[in-house]
Amino acid sequence: ASIEELDSTHVKFQLMPGIMWTNGFGEMTSEDVKYSFERHAKLESWTAVDWDPLTEVQIIDKYSGIMVFSEPFAPLFNSTLPYGSGTIVCKAAVENLDEKQFSIDPPATSGPYKIESWTPKQKLVLTRHDGWPGEKPDFDRIEITPIDDAKTAEIAFEAGQLDMTGISASSLPRYKSEMPSDSNLRVYPSLYYEWLGMNVDHEPFGDSRVRKAIQLAIDVDAIIDAAYFGAAERATGIIAPGLVGHRDSNIITAPNIDKAKALLAEAGLGSGFKTTLDVHNNTDHVSAAQVIQANLAMIGVEVQINSHDSGTFWTLGLESEGDAWKGIQLIYNRYSMAPDPYWATAWFTPEQIGEWNWERWNSSEYGDLHEAAVRETDTQKRHDMYVKMQDMMEESGTYTFITHSISAFLWRNWLTPAMRPDGGDLMYRKFRAS
Repeated sequence: ASIEELDSTHVKFQLMPGIMWTNGFGEMTSEDVKYSFERHAKLESWTAVDWDPLTEVQIIDKYSGIMVFSEPFAPLFNSTLPYGSGTIVCKAAVENLDEKQFSIDPPATSGPYKIESWTPKQKLVLTRHDGWPGEKPDFDRIEITPIDDAKTAEIAFEAGQLDMTGISASSLPRYKSEMPSDSNLRVYPSLYYEWLGMNVDHEPFGDSRVRKAIQLAIDVDAIIDAAYFGAAERATGIIAPGLVGHRDSNIITAPNIDKAKALLAEAGLGSGFKTTLDVHNNTDHVSAAQVIQANLAMIGVEVQINSHDSGTFWTLGLESEGDAWKGIQLIYNRYSMAPDPYWATAWFTPEQIGEWNWERWNSSEYGDLHEAAVRETDTQKRHDMYVKMQDMMEESGTYTFITHSISAFLWRNWLTPAMRPDGGDLMYRKFRAS
């Protein structure tokens, strides 16, 4: 198997022969690749932006083809192909479905493991897939238990119910001083980004003076101390250190309560006001929200914290899921990203209002910069564009960047796990028994 960039708009791929689909759907071919990648635009999926300049996939033979783009697309190798948008689905299996698409029940899969069973919110069981021609995985069976709260997962690990788990940043000091027996701990620099956002369509946050007053009242260092026990670093934007587009510093570097109060008075809200703050019921995020609540009380803003489980939280800003988006005022959020900065800035464009731009910030200049940056092949020029975009986000008053947090894991000594350098996706196919 291989992939080769022929020029700035043509990329050739070669599949490994003998990759078999489950459920009797035969061998993976270049027809599946063409179907999968062109399908994003056809269905107008929310990840269609990952393939925006793709013109077509030309088939050479059963195992090879060429991806053709209308113009250069810088994120292709850093985010589109290695992540979810680069997933290949089985054309025959999907076309066999009545609606030609699926959600949580794939009709055919490939790879070293296959799905034996899945019970929503309880357990996913993977077993070896005999139709995989590559290197065989070490384990016959892997059980994955979804646990929303890291503290709960830590208890399960210590009780011997889990062999590996992610842990909260706030638990790091405890584990560093007293590790569970026969266990390993590793901390990875995270690509996630966390921020406090404000819905500009909900009063009084349509007034930039109010938004900037909120920004000036927030003590980010106090949030990191309380929620992450100092284990995480303060973020300078949505793009993590080490990546193209990472900013050296924030525009607002410290809280200024007097200036915040003056701005509220100027906006006619000198006596303060009441608002709500939506947050995922993750322990660290709730702790962060409580600090924000205390910070804003200092300028007369009374904050009610609304904590939501995952199922509810991740629908709040989506217009397709109802009217909850109309009620968002303040929101503490966290998004994941890929190593390409495009995967951070993509969600705050005007086109994303009603989808993932929950602040509903509408800047055509920002949107134009985002479009230009994904087609720019000069690294320094791309870097400067992304720095400017983050400057615009902060200058609008709509966003307060908090942290990229960390990714920390515990696992048993007999296990050698595998994951991305940022501690993101776990690569079960490469897990080994030590």
